[in-house]
Amino acid sequence: MALLQEFRDCFAWHYHEMPGLDRQLVEHKLPIKEGYLPVKQARRRMSMDTELKVKEEIERLLKAGFIRPAIYADWLANIVPVLKRKTGAVRICVDYRNLNEASPKDEYL
Repeated sequence: MALLQEFRDCFAWHYHEMPGLDRQLVEHKLPIKEGYLPVKQARRRMSMDTELKVKEEIERLLKAGFIRPAIYADWLANIVPVLKRKTGAVRICVDYRNLNEASPKDEYL
């Protein structure tokens, strides 16, 4: 903790502190096992309050260039909102269970 606090200015704590981050550093293609067809999950329902918080977070991620709209997505996974208890903010996660099942295991798991 002391090291992190000492070099606090070296870390980005918000999306807007990382403008222009090249997506090629983190984008990759996943191999899919033979015989698996793409899955498009049915839309997950959420309350209007949660939906508004999710939309705000998505807009923030879009502005920062961290995400982009997918065109003709073969695999479609739901957003799973996770509410932070202390701040009430929303953390956006993605339900990749179908994709994980169709991906071959690697030596890092």
